[in-house]
Amino acid sequence: MKLTWLDIRDSGEAKQAMIQEALHHRIDGLVSADPADLADLPPTVTKVLKVDGDLPEGLEAADVVIVDTERHGSTAELSLRHPEVEFGRFVEIVDAETLEEACQAARTERWSLLLFRDPTKIPLEIVIAAAARSTGSIFTIAADIEEAEIIYGVLELGSDGVMMAPSAVGQAAELKAAAQTDTEDLELTELQVVDTEHIGMGERACVDTCTHFREDEGILVGSHSKGMILCVSETHPLPYMPTRPFRVNAGAIHSYTLSKDERTNYLSELKAGSKVMAVDVKGQTRMVTVGRVKIESRPLISVNAVAPNGRTVNLILQDDWHVRVLGPGGAVLNSTELKPGDTVLGYLPSEDRHVGYPIDEFCLEK
Repeated sequence: MKLTWLDIRDSGEAKQAMIQEALHHRIDGLVSADPADLADLPPTVTKVLKVDGDLPEGLEAADVVIVDTERHGSTAELSLRHPEVEFGRFVEIVDAETLEEACQAARTERWSLLLFRDPTKIPLEIVIAAAARSTGSIFTIAADIEEAEIIYGVLELGSDGVMMAPSAVGQAAELKAAAQTDTEDLELTELQVVDTEHIGMGERACVDTCTHFREDEGILVGSHSKGMILCVSETHPLPYMPTRPFRVNAGAIHSYTLSKDERTNYLSELKAGSKVMAVDVKGQTRMVTVGRVKIESRPLISVNAVAPNGRTVNLILQDDWHVRVLGPGGAVLNSTELKPGDTVLGYLPSEDRHVGYPIDEFCLEK
């Protein structure tokens, strides 16, 4: 989980509503230029004073004070004078000289708040790389939620945190959601194949992502929301065509797959820019971006399997030898060669779905 700071300095009449929303969604820090805004905040949120003018006399309402060292002096000197708070350094990056100042701050300061004036993210990449072994936290100012999402992912590591001034009530929740860069692991289940059946023609979807899959990784696909089978990516060699390590030949278009927060999507509704959950044989997950979905008419095969608890799972795939699923230990199994008794890896969600969201209600799928 990345860190979130909400900047309420220019919130006007909406300030109190934004504060309450931030507290409700557990925003990590609230940023103000007025110590009075921070005085009554609960200890569950970090109280950040961003000093825009002269340093106030009393700092006791704040937990962290962000200063301009050229105007206010070094953070080390300030810490000696005010041991009751932590100090951080603000740097605005406009050229090579200020970029070096940002790198130095990221390497040495407990808190660094950075504002990049140019739209490129290359300077942030340089700062993140320069601070790779530091113990401080880098916060980058974002103009909006879209930029916050980008900042969290720069150089795969991302900025430790984002500070954003909301333009409307509701954006605290969106910022908190953008900060959730990690996905929870899944507990996969060994399923035993019961039977397979050639069922004729239909449309299947190849999900082409913007990611290079690992050999033991794919996406979970199933005809029913309560049972899915792990379909492997095309990272394994084939005799008649090159590997396509970005692709999963996933299944018939009605099938479910998982996205963030265990929400399901039909394969038919995925498109460029959609997010799907990649899963490996250990249940480790990550979100990947869809670059393209190819839907074409192909012969189909239906695979039925059963879980140890008796739950049945169905997957309809393209009826071709090169379409594969994963078994225990990363075994690659050709779909057309599956037979009763074979073991495949799958996942059994505990809840039914309504418009893709988990919901605890009666739902019969067959």
